[in-house]
Amino acid sequence: MSWVRVYIHLVFTTKNREPFLNSPDLRKKVFQHIKQNADEKSIRLDCINGYQEHAHCLISLGKEQNISKVAQLIKGESSFWINQNNLTQSKFIWQDDFWAVGVSERHVEKVRNYIHNQETHHSRKTFKTEVNEFMEKYGWTLVKGNDL
Repeated sequence: MSWVRVYIHLVFTTKNREPFLNSPDLRKKVFQHIKQNADEKSIRLDCINGYQEHAHCLISLGKEQNISKVAQLIKGESSFWINQNNLTQSKFIWQDDFWAVGVSERHVEKVRNYIHNQETHHSRKTFKTEVNEFMEKYGWTLVKGNDL
């Protein structure tokens, strides 16, 4: 039997960073659904939360999973579900791109706390500022046309 535990901090945004997830109740409903759907698809979604235009997930990849497929399953099904249930006034779409970084075992609890406290965090810092800090921290540059 294989034993695998690879934690990934996955972040994705709404298309054009539209603030579709503009109420705590809507975010709670959407994130609960994403968690339930992930469980049904054997995606180990440790925690999820976010703010008006983005979501953070802490995922533990299974031995036959990859980040792109997991992101596609989470984002695709949740977009469909949000639109099917008319949870937003206009058509809901997630941005194609995502941001993902590995998380060491010793930092898992810190990342969980960060994800759980998105509402408070974004009362002090915009998502744009946060993205710029991540880009600088990890030495990433944006390719024209790709915008997380």
